Amino acid sequence: MDLEESFQIVGEFGPYQRRAVTVLVLTQVYMACQSMLIVLVGSTPEYRTEQQDIVPSSQQPAVTFTEDIDSIVTEWFLVKQQAYKVSLAGSLFFAGLLVGNVVFGPLSDKIGRRPVYLTGLFFEVIFGYVTALAPSYEVFAVSRLLVGLMNGGIGLVCFVLTQEYVGKSYWAMTGTLASMTFAVGIALFGALGYFIRPWRNLATAANSSGVLFFLLSVTLPESPRWLYSQGRTEQAEEVLRYMALRNGNAAKHLVLQRVGAARTGNHSNRGTSVLQLAIHPVLRLRTMVLMYVWYACSLVYYGLTLGASETSGSRYLNVAMYGLVELPAYPLCIYFINKHWAGRRKSMACFLCLAGLACLLTMFIPENTGTLLSVTSLALLGKLMVSAAFNIAYVYTSELYPTVIRNAGLGVCSMSCRVGGILAPFVPSMRALHSSMPFTVFCLSGLSAGCLGLLLPETLNRPAAETLEELSSPTHSRVLESKPLFYEDDKWKSNHE
Repeated sequence: MDLEESFQIVGEFGPYQRRAVTVLVLTQVYMACQSMLIVLVGSTPEYRTEQQDIVPSSQQPAVTFTEDIDSIVTEWFLVKQQAYKVSLAGSLFFAGLLVGNVVFGPLSDKIGRRPVYLTGLFFEVIFGYVTALAPSYEVFAVSRLLVGLMNGGIGLVCFVLTQEYVGKSYWAMTGTLASMTFAVGIALFGALGYFIRPWRNLATAANSSGVLFFLLSVTLPESPRWLYSQGRTEQAEEVLRYMALRNGNAAKHLVLQRVGAARTGNHSNRGTSVLQLAIHPVLRLRTMVLMYVWYACSLVYYGLTLGASETSGSRYLNVAMYGLVELPAYPLCIYFINKHWAGRRKSMACFLCLAGLACLLTMFIPENTGTLLSVTSLALLGKLMVSAAFNIAYVYTSELYPTVIRNAGLGVCSMSCRVGGILAPFVPSMRALHSSMPFTVFCLSGLSAGCLGLLLPETLNRPAAETLEELSSPTHSRVLESKPLFYEDDKWKSNHE
């Protein structure tokens, strides 16, 4: 039997898979806390400066903080000429994310999901404690780079494992749960920061949950899909039988096809490098489109977030709102991407276009309007839409790449995503050219990415490719959608109704 048939026997989403996915999904809470840490520990309180001529230049600047906040700013006097160091620490974290996406993806395709995930999580916890105990800013900044490196890598592998432990019909749900839990983690971090004010205590508390998730993750098995894609068929069968046993299903006679596995292990294993994304004709075109889609999602998402952060109020409430505003997007994703008339492709394109249109409408709304229809409400609506598109992009991308190169594909797309995040803070400075220029950039990015996304093939109700050779089949080789593919949709539907 093939791999998808074996999951029908084992159970596509049985009790054991539910427990395993729960551990991986809850790990997103820890990763969200690390991602948002600099927002609170780098808070700059109100302060005033004394006359500089009475203070020797060799001493600390005469700064008096008038707001009772304990942060790296108050401890190391990161104000005035030193204020850039707060942003630098945040930039180093995102730089680490970028490198981690590129390095960990191909590495997990080569040596396995489980060892890469556990090693990355272990070192992220270690470096997280270094952040909390940092004796100087320099140590703090380096630790944020290393935490970002691990966070970016294991985030990718964690997401892939939530997909590869279950049957394909549950990929959309597990992928959406991972993204939803990350948003909940942002909100929980805001609440944690409200109750724990000293920055070192907050960093320690936010990092300690990683210890629990690491201990729970040690019992997780290797991905049976990855084992099968590497030709390690016997080990894949052992994992599947173990899952079946824990699910209460009999699978003693579960035997996977040896022909496809041997072909995969002897040939496709050499094609798991990132270069295959540029060499393979189908993968090259898909990757170019997906990289731009991910870049646009990140640019619009983080750009709108920075715009919304200018509103006054409690910084802890604002952090929580940044996470909570995303939650309505995920039920919308689950509903639309599983409908035959919408699917992954159309849903992602529509949400991107709606985000672009929301940004377009902000240019026609006066600054001082009611709360129901204002620039802020439209910006949050745009963030809601782009959050939905972002979530679909994760699920959709994992289905467009074969198992043997799935992590490498997600890693390259995530790299372009980080580039968008790095450029997003510079977009608001374009107001110097025209007040509507930032929203024009977000509008054009959303609309263009939505239109380009329509070039990709639909993956709903289609088997996932396991090897590079399978991309040569008519089912997987399309980049541009065509009428015969819609005809196959209708034919599939008529045969299963």
